Amino acid sequence: MKTKGGRPLYFAVLAGGAGKRMKSALPKVLHPVLGAPMISYPVSSALSLKPARVVIVAGKYLNEIKGALETHPLGKKAALPLEFAFQEKPMGTAHAVSCAINELGRINGSLVVLNGDFPLVRPETIKRLVSLHARQANALSIGTFLACEPGAYGRIKRDPEGRPVRIIENSELREEDAGINEVNSGLYVIEPAALKLLPMIKPNSKSGEYYITDLLEIVLKKGLMAGAYVAGPEEELAGVNTPLELGRAETVLRAALVKGFASDGVRFIDPSAVFIDARVRIAPGAVIYPNVYLEGRTSIGKGCVIYPNARIVDSAIGDGAVIKDSSVVEASRVGAGARVGPFAHLRPGAVIGRGAAIGNFVEIKNSLIGQGTKAMHLSYIGDAEVGKGVNVGAGTITCNYDGVNKNKTVIGNGVFVGSDSQLLAPVKVGKGSYIAAGSTVTKDVPPGSLAINRMEQKNVEGWATRREKKLAKKKEGK
Repeated sequence: MKTKGGRPLYFAVLAGGAGKRMKSALPKVLHPVLGAPMISYPVSSALSLKPARVVIVAGKYLNEIKGALETHPLGKKAALPLEFAFQEKPMGTAHAVSCAINELGRINGSLVVLNGDFPLVRPETIKRLVSLHARQANALSIGTFLACEPGAYGRIKRDPEGRPVRIIENSELREEDAGINEVNSGLYVIEPAALKLLPMIKPNSKSGEYYITDLLEIVLKKGLMAGAYVAGPEEELAGVNTPLELGRAETVLRAALVKGFASDGVRFIDPSAVFIDARVRIAPGAVIYPNVYLEGRTSIGKGCVIYPNARIVDSAIGDGAVIKDSSVVEASRVGAGARVGPFAHLRPGAVIGRGAAIGNFVEIKNSLIGQGTKAMHLSYIGDAEVGKGVNVGAGTITCNYDGVNKNKTVIGNGVFVGSDSQLLAPVKVGKGSYIAAGSTVTKDVPPGSLAINRMEQKNVEGWATRREKKLAKKKEGK
């Protein structure tokens, strides 16, 4: 985006706040919102407007913030490289903007300043303020909102003609101004002529910090134009300062995601009771039941059904697959038409073939399960390669860990594994073989064979009767 007259747009995203009210060791702007760091949202909004440059200003957490924003925040590669400015000491917002200017150098356009705790700010809101700014030929424009409870926000003081004359900090609020509910959002558009006046800002008498809010009075005294505009609703522009506000922001963003998916043909049984990260993709025709968690880079295919209480993380679910109740899928792939659950656990590295069935209380880890294979009950398959059309009986275990190394089990196509079998890896079971129920397989099984490894049954007749009589005598003797 370019301003009126074709001049470029620059962005400074302020991310130096410690966020003490979050009561967390994690920097405020790195708290996750729908699976992405909070700062990723305002940065994403800035990038969507195609600016000339974007600089993020931060203090001691600069490296952590930089690491979180190495790529485009919501998983797409950034259209231009992000830049970073180090604010050695937290000396206020005006000082932070000065750090941004030092990084940017000469600016031949408008600078948009916004906070890193603006997860709900929309590109349209910024664009509208930039347009108003250009239309009025302002040197400084301030985005405001009408607050239900102004609290700690700076109030916008206007003259009788409605022109902004001052931003009054809450700590300096006088009784006659207590009724003002238009407040400063922290969103600004500033021209180079106004940026040159930053050195004139004096430190606050109480905090010793330099506040960008003081720039308004200085700009007006220099005879330059300034404006303040209600840029959006409180919900969008209030920012996030507490865990409760963070939760509210997530609720708003989640509702927008659900609405978007629903308009594309995804059915939500209860739209208010699903939890979806920003990077999740859901194809039309999918059905999502309540209390489903879709996290990270998860994709849900066409016609899938995800039943209640399922949690799917960084996984791909193929077209027409069904994830039944209370199942967990992590960093795995589920083929088209496959069935998983209920109460199944796919751990990282599980690849479930087309039409396969993974049933009740079955755990799969780092294993390939072939097309049409079934493991329906109470089994563990780890570090294995299982062929097509295999039947895995209840209670089957691939014993993959020998105390030092993880070993592989290979099961060929069409194998029948009887219930309560243990396969001690490394071991191979050839195509079309049978494993007798209750067997412990310790060596390779040739194709087309029957493997039996269990003790011969021995019946001791009358043993139980004799035992009961013996116990009865002991009881009589007491």
